[in-house]
Amino acid sequence: MIPPAGVPLRLRGRTVAHGRPAVMAVVNRTTDSFWSGARAADDDAALAAVARAVAEGADLVDIGGVRAGRGPAVEVDEEIDRVVPLVRAVRAEFADLPLSVDTWRAEVAEEVARAGADLLNDTWAGHDPRLVEVAARHGLGVVCSHTGGLGPRTDPLRPEYLPPAEGDPRDGVLHDVLATVGAAARRAVDLGIDPGSVLVDPTHDFGKSTWHSLHLTRRTEALVGLGFPVLMALSRKDFVGESLDLPVDERLEGTLAATAVAAWQGASVFRAHDVRATRRVVEMVAVVRGDLPPARAVRGLV
Repeated sequence: MIPPAGVPLRLRGRTVAHGRPAVMAVVNRTTDSFWSGARAADDDAALAAVARAVAEGADLVDIGGVRAGRGPAVEVDEEIDRVVPLVRAVRAEFADLPLSVDTWRAEVAEEVARAGADLLNDTWAGHDPRLVEVAARHGLGVVCSHTGGLGPRTDPLRPEYLPPAEGDPRDGVLHDVLATVGAAARRAVDLGIDPGSVLVDPTHDFGKSTWHSLHLTRRTEALVGLGFPVLMALSRKDFVGESLDLPVDERLEGTLAATAVAAWQGASVFRAHDVRATRRVVEMVAVVRGDLPPARAVRGLV
């Protein structure tokens, strides 16, 4: 049986991709992101990376100014200096390109909203509860994530989730994710954000072991059942590397396999470093599911 289709992403009243999951390209205005291919030391390099992503078929771009993991401190003013000029430049160059900014700080969110962002990617699970209020005030979308209670830029250490009283004991992490992102999503809607602009993200690797991230991938359909667009940020992550015993530079195939599994189950958006490959995978899955027709189908007919 084919799982139900996911909820399509809408930003500012416009559907971002039709008939298939959207591909969110990663462009980091940093020099220390975990994968060297996502780093941009200055605005010119970052703008060029955006242009490449658009040429490869990105539906939207996610700009970040702070490495997600541990590293040198980046204060609010420095993060603003990194991302706000870039958001303005991208908006000027690509007027219709939906723009996301990866930040957990309301002060940064306010500035990028004024600069032309469309989505706030809060990867640290509402650490600053004012951020979603910024999104609502400016008509932006928001990502509701799960970190198991960890604060920004911290790594998990033996995370545990209580198993359910009945059913699969591995579902403890799933139940925690569903409760956390579900509550955050409902708060966003109560503040006036379009439900189609409220993404829920299980947030692989954040506050999780590799076993947790694998289980959340195989249970994507349960996340889709919350009724919001599901964002999957799988690209080159540690759970892929540990599953295959591969370094970050060799994790593309594993990433794409996990992408296909989640896309089949109805995930709506994929945050990706490898845009062209990811777009081809999600399009093929959409065709196999029957959500899209083949781009060309003449075999046996002519």
